[in-house]
Amino acid sequence: MKICVDQINDKPSVLQAEVPVASFPVLVGMQNDGVCTFTIPVRYDLTAFREYDHLRVEGSVNVTASLTCSRCLAEYESSIASNMTIFFRRGTPEEVVLEEETELSEQDLISSVYCGDEIDLTHEIEEQIAMDVPFRPLCGEYCKGLCPECGTDLNKTTCSCSGKQFNFKFSALKDFKASR
Repeated sequence: MKICVDQINDKPSVLQAEVPVASFPVLVGMQNDGVCTFTIPVRYDLTAFREYDHLRVEGSVNVTASLTCSRCLAEYESSIASNMTIFFRRGTPEEVVLEEETELSEQDLISSVYCGDEIDLTHEIEEQIAMDVPFRPLCGEYCKGLCPECGTDLNKTTCSCSGKQFNFKFSALKDFKASR
C-alpha cells in the first residue's frame, strides 16, 4: 500500500490489490468493538499521478461487511464502496501548522503531506472505509424493527400486543407508587 514517489513521473502509476483486513488497525478495532465484521479482504484500485507541485491519488476502495440492523437486530451483509481523491504534497505536519492562517479550499480539505520517497496509503484507505460504515445500519429501508412490548421481529410476523404507542421516557415509572 505504498507509493514510490520517484516512480511517478510523466505517466500515472496504477495500484490494485486485495489486502487482508488485519493490515488496517482502525478496521481491526471496529471489528473488536463489535461495530461490524469484514467478510472479505479490502480491495483497492487507485491511480497516482503528478500534478504541478503535488501528487494526486484517486480511485475506489471496496469491502464487504456483516452488520447488525439497528431496528430488528438481524445480521446482514453490505458492500461498502468508496471513491477517494487525495492530494499529497512534500513537507512535514509541523510545516503545515506553521503556515499562516488562510481560508481552506476544497483541495486543502482532502490533502495530506508526506516526507521521504514513499507514501503509505494505509491510513487513508482505512479512513475511507470507516467513514462509509453506517452509524445506524438498517437491513432495509422499510424495516419495521422489534415490538417494544414482546420483542417480536415485526418484519417476519405480527404480534398480538395492543399496538398502542409506547413511551420509553417514563417506562421506568410505570409501576411507581408514591407514599405520603
